[in-house]
Amino acid sequence: MRKYHSVLSEMEKRIKEGQYSPGQKLPSVRSAAELYGCSVSTILRAYAELERTHAIYSIPQSGYYMVEKTEEPGPAGSSVTVDFASASPDLNVFPYLDFQHCLNKAIDRYKYHLFTYGDALGLDTLRHTLVSHLAEYQVFAKVERIIITSGIQQALEILARMPFPNGRTEILVEQPGYDIYLRYLEAEGLPVSGIARSAAGIDLRELETWFASGRFKFFYTMPRYHNPLGTSYSTEERKAIAGLAGKYDVYIVEDDYMADLGAEQRFDPIVAYDQTSHTVYLKSFSKIIFPGLRLGAAVVPEPLLETFRAYKGYTDTSLLSQAALEVYIKNGMYGHHRHKIKAMYAERIQAVYEALARHNTEGLIEVSAASSGVYLQFKLPVTVNLERLVKRLAERKISVVSGNGFYISGYRNREKFMRISISRARLDQIDEGVRAIVQEAARGSGW
Repeated sequence: MRKYHSVLSEMEKRIKEGQYSPGQKLPSVRSAAELYGCSVSTILRAYAELERTHAIYSIPQSGYYMVEKTEEPGPAGSSVTVDFASASPDLNVFPYLDFQHCLNKAIDRYKYHLFTYGDALGLDTLRHTLVSHLAEYQVFAKVERIIITSGIQQALEILARMPFPNGRTEILVEQPGYDIYLRYLEAEGLPVSGIARSAAGIDLRELETWFASGRFKFFYTMPRYHNPLGTSYSTEERKAIAGLAGKYDVYIVEDDYMADLGAEQRFDPIVAYDQTSHTVYLKSFSKIIFPGLRLGAAVVPEPLLETFRAYKGYTDTSLLSQAALEVYIKNGMYGHHRHKIKAMYAERIQAVYEALARHNTEGLIEVSAASSGVYLQFKLPVTVNLERLVKRLAERKISVVSGNGFYISGYRNREKFMRISISRARLDQIDEGVRAIVQEAARGSGW
């Protein structure tokens, strides 16, 4: 069992056994890392999962706490939670038999090779397969530049720690942005600054000012189906970001974790416009298959390649998982499943918009425009108490995520919103869930 699952299981066991009382503060991230003998990032992932299942909650700049138990029953007929919080793929559509077939094929094909430590860069045949696979996403790279990682998170941690050719140390992130990575950067004490990104995009003039300051080694961005906004950069924005990177010698770390769920006919990532080798392209396989696979691919530009390899240093991804993924891609099953899950998620996104059209008649909630992916931003009036709203919805068995955790500590220009995920929201629950959100938001704002 991998360390993350072991730590999460132990935490859940302690909570179930009552070792932590309602409202009690949990050990700090660093204290928990020492307690469980693991990395800070592992604790952050475990705490994030417990928070998403509403076992605990976080208070910015304070820590993590056990959820207070409530005796108030939910409304009649509401025995099943409407899950707008979980970011994991829908378990009901996972192709178990297909992937089991690929595992068996991988064992037959590679036999004894699977019992070696393997290459730290990843299974060679998978990396060659990914050359053509990534080309479908307009990412053209030689096999030497493709490195298999233990999910995108590992690549992000390596990039945060390693030195860059521009000699700078500070990291620029979008605000709001990927919560687990933001917590990791802060826990490690790495210098980080934020630039505002809204549903309307990013201010390119402000971005140029930041780049021109000479402070940043890289800019971390999710150009497609952003977490938590759900929106994508326009072609003009992606071209401009690539141009600014070369002009000011700031590297771009492009997290394209939602690449498989793109509904557009053509979406050229930032790396496709990069003429100066300033973009690290990251692709995850978690959203299309399952998070436990823990496989990602990093396409690293030549100037960073040697250092990235040195910091990765060892084999840490299952050769069997890599071999099974290679079979899954090459036999066409990956593409088939991608098409199926993309259509299903697009249908759920559309159902959310239709429910808002029915229930949000006063325009109380502003929603971001997303055609696919899994996330939507529900922007709320400033008069709403966000944490109280989340709690009231939980009492009605509507699970949502507060937007507060998607900002770095001390960042002031915050929007008040909830992140809505349709990944595990059943189609027949969406209308009920949206209606409840609008009702509680109206109640909280005094409308």
